Amino acid sequence: MAMPLATDLIRALHNPVVLIGPSQRIDAANAAADMLLGPGTLGRHYAVAIRQPSIIEAIEAVQRGAESAHARYLARRDGRDTTWKAQVRMLGDAILVTFEDFSATEEVDQMRRDFVANVSHELKTPLTAMIGFIETLRGPARDDAAARERFLSTMDREAQRMHRLVEDLLSLSRVEASERMRPRGTADVALVLASVLTMLSGKAEATGVTVIFDRPADPVLINGDADQLRQVFSNLVENAIKYGAKRVELRLAEREQIVELRRPGVVVDVIDDGPGIDSMHLPRLTERFYRVDTHRSREVGGTGLGLAIVKHVVSRHRGRLRIASSEGEGSVFTVCLPREP
Repeated sequence: MAMPLATDLIRALHNPVVLIGPSQRIDAANAAADMLLGPGTLGRHYAVAIRQPSIIEAIEAVQRGAESAHARYLARRDGRDTTWKAQVRMLGDAILVTFEDFSATEEVDQMRRDFVANVSHELKTPLTAMIGFIETLRGPARDDAAARERFLSTMDREAQRMHRLVEDLLSLSRVEASERMRPRGTADVALVLASVLTMLSGKAEATGVTVIFDRPADPVLINGDADQLRQVFSNLVENAIKYGAKRVELRLAEREQIVELRRPGVVVDVIDDGPGIDSMHLPRLTERFYRVDTHRSREVGGTGLGLAIVKHVVSRHRGRLRIASSEGEGSVFTVCLPREP
């Protein structure tokens, strides 16, 4: 059996810990180990209590003379899968097994892998098309002026798509890098919205979309990065224009107390009468590369990063983004910004 002092020390530790005695049975375990492995581990053979082959192999390696060994332990806690790193080493004539939660690290690694896969896919599609057109232009369409013009137009469109994707990736990278640093400048939200309307007026007119903004006479000042806020509202308004709205309205209001922020600030609503979005998609709209309609998004030139950029900029300003929409009833994107982040 484990010495009383060792048992007390193990019980005091925060991470799951078990001590396997010379009899191959668990002589000591703390409350965290009981939560991870299940109750009733004391006195049981370690293979029965731990069960997972990778941990058992690590224990056997130490029994054969290895100084230490480690393995992954997979579990489920609070309804989600978790990953633990188990470290095994000798402690006198016993074996100490400690567990450290590596779930957050695993999730970050999975996000990185997903991100690389998504970027590769998004770039591969237009590149494949361009390579095919180049081969055609070098072969059958070499002397066909009409085909050459058509292919060059398509190649230009695909190149522009890749350019937008790279620009959005760089923008997202910059925003994420600065997210922990609060903006130090001053931004006039009314001026920002007015400049967005000026910038997108040509696109709105070309698609027959009416954009309305009743600009207040006085400046509406907050502590913020005007360039980043301009990107937020241009993304929101441009999305409404691209995805079928015929009327977009911007509403700007100052509030003495914004409930979500628990302080004074400004609220901007971007309201459109477009086709709306099924409620099942709303929780994931700000994920990178998430699209409600992949074909439609690519058709109108979407990169799948616009709302992710919006989310990160609003977060940097210590604000909140709300999305309300339902199919056939348009959408409302609400940005709440404190006066002082």
